[in-house]
Amino acid sequence: MPEKTHPAPLRLATFLPFRLSVLSNAVSQRIAELYDREFGLSIWQWRVMAVTADTPGISATEIGQRTQMDKVAVSRAVAGLIEMGYLERRASTDDARRSNLVLTPAGTGIYELIVPLALAEEAQLVSALSEKEQLELARLMGKLAKAVSPDQTLW
Repeated sequence: MPEKTHPAPLRLATFLPFRLSVLSNAVSQRIAELYDREFGLSIWQWRVMAVTADTPGISATEIGQRTQMDKVAVSRAVAGLIEMGYLERRASTDDARRSNLVLTPAGTGIYELIVPLALAEEAQLVSALSEKEQLELARLMGKLAKAVSPDQTLW
C-alpha cells in the first residue's frame, strides 16, 4: 500500500492572497478613517462616490463589477449616499430596467474635498518606494490582475 503524502502546510504569512488582502484592508482602513471622521462616509460609500465621479451615469451593477464589491454592499452604499443627498438615480434613456447614478452638486463638493486627502495619503504610502519600485509595483499588479481575470480589466 503506497504511503499517504501530506500536503505542504499553508503558512498565512507567506500566502500571497492572504498578504494582499491584509495589505489592502490596512491601506483602505487608513484612508477610510479620514473620510469617515471628516465626512461620515464608509469605505463602500466612498468607493461608490469615486467610481461615480469617474464615470457619471454608471449603473450599480457596473460599480459592483468595477470595484469587486458585492451587490448588497453596493446597494447599501448607494441608498446611504442618496439619503445623504450626495447621489441620485436617473432613469436610463436606453434601458427602462436600468438606472444611472450621478453625484449631486453636494456629492461633487464632498468628492472634491476628499480627493486631495486621498491623493496625499497615496503619496505618503508610495513614498516608501523608489520611483523605479513604484513602476515595478504597477507592472506586477497588472500581471496579477490579468492572471486573476484574463478576460476583464480590473482597472
